[in-house]
Amino acid sequence: MTPRVRRLKSESVAATPSISIERALLVTEFYKQEAGKHSTPVMRAKNFAHLCEHQTLYLGDGELIVGERGPAPKAVSTFPELTCHTAEDLRILNDRPMARYRVAPEDIAAYEREVIPYWTGRSLRDRLFAHVPEAWTRAYEAGLFTEFMEQRAPGHTALDGLIYEKGLLAICHDIQESLETLNYLTDPEAADKADELRAMAIACTASIRFAERHAELAETLAADTEEAGRRAELREIARICRKVPAHAPETFHEALQMYWFVHLGTITELNGWDAMSPGHLDQHLAPFYDKELRQGSLTREEAKELLCCFWIKFNNQPAPPKVGVTALESGTYNDFTNINIGGLTTEGQDGSSEVSHLLLEVAAELALLQPQCNVQVSHRTPHRLLKAAARVIKKGLGYPSLFNADAVVMEQVRAGKSVEDAREGGTSGCIETGAFGKEAYILTGYLNIPKILEVTLNNGVDPLTGVQVGPATGDAASLTSFDALYRAFETQLQAVVDIKVAVNNTIERMVARYAPAPFLSSVIRDCVKNGKDYYNGGPRYNTTYIQCCGIGTVTDSLSALKVHVYGGTRSLPDLVEALNADFQGSEALRLTLKNKTPFFGNDDDRADDLMKQVYASLFNAIDGRPNTKGGRYHLNMLSTTCHVYFGKMLGATPNGRQAHQPASDGTSPSHGADKNGPTAVMKSLAKMDQVKSGGTLLNMRFMPRLLESDTDLENLTRLVRTYFGLGGHHVQFNIVDTHTLEEARKHPEDHRDLLVRVAGYSDYFVDLDDDHQREIIARTPHDAWG
Repeated sequence: MTPRVRRLKSESVAATPSISIERALLVTEFYKQEAGKHSTPVMRAKNFAHLCEHQTLYLGDGELIVGERGPAPKAVSTFPELTCHTAEDLRILNDRPMARYRVAPEDIAAYEREVIPYWTGRSLRDRLFAHVPEAWTRAYEAGLFTEFMEQRAPGHTALDGLIYEKGLLAICHDIQESLETLNYLTDPEAADKADELRAMAIACTASIRFAERHAELAETLAADTEEAGRRAELREIARICRKVPAHAPETFHEALQMYWFVHLGTITELNGWDAMSPGHLDQHLAPFYDKELRQGSLTREEAKELLCCFWIKFNNQPAPPKVGVTALESGTYNDFTNINIGGLTTEGQDGSSEVSHLLLEVAAELALLQPQCNVQVSHRTPHRLLKAAARVIKKGLGYPSLFNADAVVMEQVRAGKSVEDAREGGTSGCIETGAFGKEAYILTGYLNIPKILEVTLNNGVDPLTGVQVGPATGDAASLTSFDALYRAFETQLQAVVDIKVAVNNTIERMVARYAPAPFLSSVIRDCVKNGKDYYNGGPRYNTTYIQCCGIGTVTDSLSALKVHVYGGTRSLPDLVEALNADFQGSEALRLTLKNKTPFFGNDDDRADDLMKQVYASLFNAIDGRPNTKGGRYHLNMLSTTCHVYFGKMLGATPNGRQAHQPASDGTSPSHGADKNGPTAVMKSLAKMDQVKSGGTLLNMRFMPRLLESDTDLENLTRLVRTYFGLGGHHVQFNIVDTHTLEEARKHPEDHRDLLVRVAGYSDYFVDLDDDHQREIIARTPHDAWG
């Protein structure tokens, strides 16, 4: 770490996340003046231009990559057009212990005076909740599912190599060509397409202006700087900001700044926590790196310093604030940028390079909250890269996560993408699969699978509230066979998915109508050619994901029912009564269920076959349904931290889990259920046909002593290769012992930099609330390879 990087990192880590109301005030000011004067896409683009022209700029001392979303590092914007926070929301954000954002009292007063009166009733969230049916609200409030777009822009977006091939001026030329080819005689959508294309051009011009303002600021600072070295750096920054993003980059430094301006543009335009990612960053940067190394205009050390400065920029961008259910399903500062390393080229060759190793070195040495990184491991990935990843994993940062690049390609091809586009794609956010730069792959929210079983056992009633939230499928006494119970479960599942999809289709149209994203659309392939917005079917591919949570909990619960009720002496009505009483007075029964049942994660077909049955039901209920943008719905086996929230909305379950405890996360086994070591966990999960999903998530916790030697690291690489050879999609590791976690709970001040893998992302352990800390501690700590 150079002195510059050390200082910039220290400043980033020390900065307190805060709310900047500047964007909200500028948006409100613009809408008050311009509402009704323009079409919606043009209005959104002109609003973006207003922000690019008037937002306060920040250029820190010693920075080489420039630009912030707010007026200072970790100053987070709000998006009142998406969700208009109340004054009480802002006070909660300022006071709450988890994911706290400092909000000045005078800013709350200004928000209450200027922003809230205008946006109340106009925000997308207010429009959304005004249109949902009562049945949806009942299910949502019962915790049967969540809704991602309740407080955020939709989608997990990643870019391909377009912005390194073309500057925004060249994209504006493409936009003009598309405008000139519109046929108003034969195309009934021509006028709408013209509005969208004009909006894209306005947005591109606005982003160029934003960069020019940084050039002007750098020139002003250079004129006032006495130190010759820094003065030269500022002049070079000014030169670069006048070149990119207007023109395609030609150097390594220009390429990084090019991406960063585009990233800032997307997260300023509308991206209220949308996991914007650069995709295969190593593949994008390698040509610039190799060329400059040959020319002698860049050294490895200089490239690494630039990458460190770039990395720190991501850490300066906490996720926009969330409250209510959305905060419970993912309460973190992490904005879910996920950088793909390695993988395949479009020709099917190994995509790794020296830049791949540089990225891993930067991630390991900086050890920041974000960006997250992952390694895409294909059959062509060199052992050297996987071994380098294992050395970083050993440090206990929770990253890089590891993905099966071959499975990721197959998942996309199955969903209808070309093999070349699938290879250029990968994973973003936590584990979500998509065709980078060519696809809108939208997350709709989480589905609480164990809750669906609970409702099934209670004839469609939520036993925690007594509210009817599903169809009447028979009381416990009438479910006289396991097959009858399972048919009832599938009926409840179908009903929940039906209502979620119906409302989501409405939400998709609302987003397309009221919240287009013309700047984002300009850098996603085929939006310009089609004359359509990213949220309106413009990209080459359009996928809608429903994330399914708790398959470990529901599998183990069904196993307990099959063994102890339908294959044993327990009565289902009596068991349901015990569950609804949270096993009060029935501790012997709870222990029997917990200790005398075959559980998922132990390579036991009695449980694993039930997992396969549930997975098939989820697939059949979700996969292939048409969305409103010419694409399809697919399932995604992701939980983020929603398994903790869903657990709170769930009573006791037949696997012996008590009420309100977390459900299982991702596709991991239930807490403590996996008794036979990591290989058994992987063999169980490999029985799931993971290629049929848009991603699965496997969390594993290893004791540090398991990775002490070089031989241990080799064992880890072999374990990963074996799992991926069996068809696994993803695995990630926490390398931390229980004693350290317990000490961090008691003495957080001594463990401020302890990173742990929560779900598809890492977070500081001491920033997690007690429920999430306990959930991580409860994960099985493996201390042997068997």
